[in-house]
Amino acid sequence: MKTKKITYFLFIGIITSAICFTSCKKKEINEKDTDTTSASDQSLASSSVNDLTSISDEAGRNYSVQSFKTTDSEGLLATSCAVITVDSLIAAKTITVNFGTSNCLCNDGRNRRGSIILSFNGKYRDSLTVITITPQNYFVNDNQVSGSKTITNKGHNAANHLVYEINANMTIEKANGGGTITWSSIRQREWIAGENTVSWSDDIYSITGTANGTSSNSNSFSSTITSPLIRNMAVGCRKHFTQGILEHTPSGKAMRTIDYGNGTCDDQATVTINGNTYTITLP
Repeated sequence: MKTKKITYFLFIGIITSAICFTSCKKKEINEKDTDTTSASDQSLASSSVNDLTSISDEAGRNYSVQSFKTTDSEGLLATSCAVITVDSLIAAKTITVNFGTSNCLCNDGRNRRGSIILSFNGKYRDSLTVITITPQNYFVNDNQVSGSKTITNKGHNAANHLVYEINANMTIEKANGGGTITWSSIRQREWIAGENTVSWSDDIYSITGTANGTSSNSNSFSSTITSPLIRNMAVGCRKHFTQGILEHTPSGKAMRTIDYGNGTCDDQATVTINGNTYTITLP
């Protein structure tokens, strides 16, 4: 009789353990982290910040934003998206890039409106020149971009490439009440190709550094570039990073690895979470 009772309780224990194990596995499956929203927000903010730098680059070098104008189907200039105003002193100057009050479709496929104020305390290519960028009622694809960023020319490095240090504190109000992204970053932008030509479309930049902020769901994050992000300014490429890897960690969640690819000009990236990889379309 005693043996039967021991066997019975042992049997019940095994069944209970099995049910508990199965429930835990189901819970684990149900709670699998597949959230790529924070990674997409990170890419949107990073792209918005780099977009301002690109406009500053072209305006500072050529007093124009030819690459951001609208062209007809044959690629010839048809309508200008931006009006450039230059207020220049002996060395310092202020450039206003005004995209107008209505959306204008630019060459990179983005709609813009509003203004960007660029303040230079020296020549664009001179060491220690500081450029301050301030958006004013500025929108990209109906996402409002505000805040400020500074770009400091650090001179040439050992590879004889110009290096710029970029400090940004930005806010992006997503279109249609999609939430608010805050972004603070310290990055280095190395001009690895195209410095010695007049053309803007042969420029290639390598970007490293860190960032932190909050996603549109109010969750904080931090990110570190572990393999340089490559920005290719060729026509058809300049909208997104074409290469590079970034580690992005939302508060309370596992680190996401964002891989922008191997150099192909497209709007795709992969996000890896806990060994599972997802493809996202870059905003």
